[in-house]
Amino acid sequence: MTTRPDRLGQPWASIDIGSNSFRLELARLSGDRYQRITYLKESVRLGAGLDENGMLTEEAMQRGLACLKGFGDQLVGIPSERIRAVATQTLREARNRNAFLARAEAVLG
Repeated sequence: MTTRPDRLGQPWASIDIGSNSFRLELARLSGDRYQRITYLKESVRLGAGLDENGMLTEEAMQRGLACLKGFGDQLVGIPSERIRAVATQTLREARNRNAFLARAEAVLG
């Protein structure tokens, strides 16, 4: 594997927006492998906040946004092109997912 010198040592970040827990992982390229430098996991229970109309409740959104704000503090200085986020079933099903995602982007910076 060939790596450009300007990319060596710079961190990458992944955010997993799960139905029960949110996770943040930071890693650096070390040789031909990624080495984890930070791993955070927080129980958010986003799925428990999906109501009978397929909407995330404000309370569930607030739990998620509070978690993401803390993750954002860990992302300071990491270029946005080195950050990836994925979401699981709850957010894909939520009818108000776009509102949540806009607020999430704002708190992540």
